Amino acid sequence: MAHIPYVPYDEAEGLLAELYERFRDSDGMLDNIIRVHSLNPRSMKDHIELYSHLMRGPSPLSRIQREMVAVTVSTVNGCFY
Repeated sequence: MAHIPYVPYDEAEGLLAELYERFRDSDGMLDNIIRVHSLNPRSMKDHIELYSHLMRGPSPLSRIQREMVAVTVSTVNGCFY
């Protein structure tokens, strides 16, 4: 498995600190798929905006259908998360 370095929460500054605060879950954590962008906060922001648009934006698919597609693709790709 590849190792992608990330900035720890307590070392985040500027835009990254704002994004960490804004997108943390109720446990204060951020999904690793988002956190790997910490070395490039702009890519983190863009990734979250793209995901939000795809999952919550206008579409002929319901939110549940979109989630089912995402789970199926992750399973086919062998993603454990």
